[in-house]
Amino acid sequence: MSTTADETLLRRAIGIAARAVTLGDAPYGSLLAGPDGTILAEAHNTVRRDNDITAHPELKLARWAARELDPDTAARTTLYTSCQPCGMCGGGIVRSGVGRVVYALSTEQLVELNPQSGDWPTVTQDGPALFDEARTPIDAYYR
Repeated sequence: MSTTADETLLRRAIGIAARAVTLGDAPYGSLLAGPDGTILAEAHNTVRRDNDITAHPELKLARWAARELDPDTAARTTLYTSCQPCGMCGGGIVRSGVGRVVYALSTEQLVELNPQSGDWPTVTQDGPALFDEARTPIDAYYR
């Protein structure tokens, strides 16, 4: 459930998304707020500009948090974003240690507004295979 403070920061994320459009970038914006609500970092989508499929603002901020914040501080931060993070960004957020995400538009709402947003092919995955061989480097690293 969002609070008035959450709504203020979400409006800022939406503003970042709107500014991205004026720069010729895709309309997605995010910010990372510290435990006291202070904005620590902001980002917008630069996938086209950077020719980088990973240049989503949520993933940029997750990477920033993992690199710049100690685990305790990261766990007390909140990522505010104009749209619900995709699977790629969600994985990065979990791995970064960021403690909370608040988003404005859900994935379903985004797809209603822009049907192309949900038009991704499926990728076949086969496995697991070669367990004994694959475990050797894992065992060497973690034991």
